[in-house]
Amino acid sequence: MFEPMLKTSVLTVLISFCLFNCKDAKTKSDVIAQTTARVSALPRTVKSPVNNPSTKAKINLGRLLFFDPVLSGNKDVACATCHHPKNGYAEFRDISIGVNGQGFGNSRVFNQPNAIPFVKRNAHTVINTAFNGINMSNHYDPEEAPMFWDSRVNSLEAQALEPIKSLEEMRGTHISETDILNEVVKRLKAIPEYQTLFKAVFDEAEPITSENIGKAIAAYERTLLTNNSDFDKYMRGDDTAISLAEKEGFELFKKVGCINCHNGPMFSDYKMHVLSVPENDKLDSIDRGFEDQFGFRTPTLRNLRFTAPYMHNGTLVSLEKVLEFYEDLSFKKSRNPHIEATQVDTLAQNLTLKMKDMSLIISFLNTLNDDTFDKTVPERVPSGLQVGGNIN
Repeated sequence: MFEPMLKTSVLTVLISFCLFNCKDAKTKSDVIAQTTARVSALPRTVKSPVNNPSTKAKINLGRLLFFDPVLSGNKDVACATCHHPKNGYAEFRDISIGVNGQGFGNSRVFNQPNAIPFVKRNAHTVINTAFNGINMSNHYDPEEAPMFWDSRVNSLEAQALEPIKSLEEMRGTHISETDILNEVVKRLKAIPEYQTLFKAVFDEAEPITSENIGKAIAAYERTLLTNNSDFDKYMRGDDTAISLAEKEGFELFKKVGCINCHNGPMFSDYKMHVLSVPENDKLDSIDRGFEDQFGFRTPTLRNLRFTAPYMHNGTLVSLEKVLEFYEDLSFKKSRNPHIEATQVDTLAQNLTLKMKDMSLIISFLNTLNDDTFDKTVPERVPSGLQVGGNIN
């Protein structure tokens, strides 16, 4: 019974030999990626760091902090302002308006007068960030999970504090970056309800600290999961979970090369890739990305229904536009005047995407949507401020 497998193995070796002797060194790595990249269902459970075990009380505290604008410099922006459950914990905007803003989602505008810039990059969804960094073998370390478009910090605990320190996101101009976390801790200590909640969760002499704020928010964010999409059901053995057209789209997704970067359970290799996404003209300066090389991390493809518009700066408004952009890359066309076509990642240039494939691939991508995530919004927050910030 092993003979067919042996024949297949021999054939694979012969094909690989021919390919490797006809391509340059850079393309060899692409061939390896094409023959080894795979995707799978998300795990049913989530891991937490050893120093931040999850408890119900910690999750509830984290939820309150996530929706409480007391964490922002002007007390007008919460984490939920740009990551609200009604928007799939993302935001239907290209780039966000944080401090000195009013309104919700794509209706949000700056108050006037205004000296605050737009947030530089598109808001990632918080859903499934508990799995950030997961590889094709379903291994991940929650303490080393890459965060943000440039992976500048690791772990949800570290990520939770970064927007608070950012001028345009939550800090504003009245408090310095070095002082803002101390100011937030001081505010929380002055609220009796937070004193009680932190003391119940953290058995420490001084339970209200910036580190514990990050731990509580991270514990809450690890509950925001969508690991039972139609695709997950299909990969777990339910052949009827996706349609024939969606299965055909899945095969095309692999065949044309999308899987080379969008792989693993989260459909991301968590690596930096240089593309040539058009600049967003709302920004005052060029976003040069990771280490000034115009590289950005591969985003997850899960829950794309909730994360439009797309790419690191939200300049591509639909999945059709995204796929057309990648088709252009395969023809060595750059849409960014600051990036030469030769700088674009080889894996993107070697895509074999065609217009006729796009509708089926989009049909497959829709199997990764799952709206069963927790949409609970607190009725009130301990600070007494508006839940979610100035979003009404």
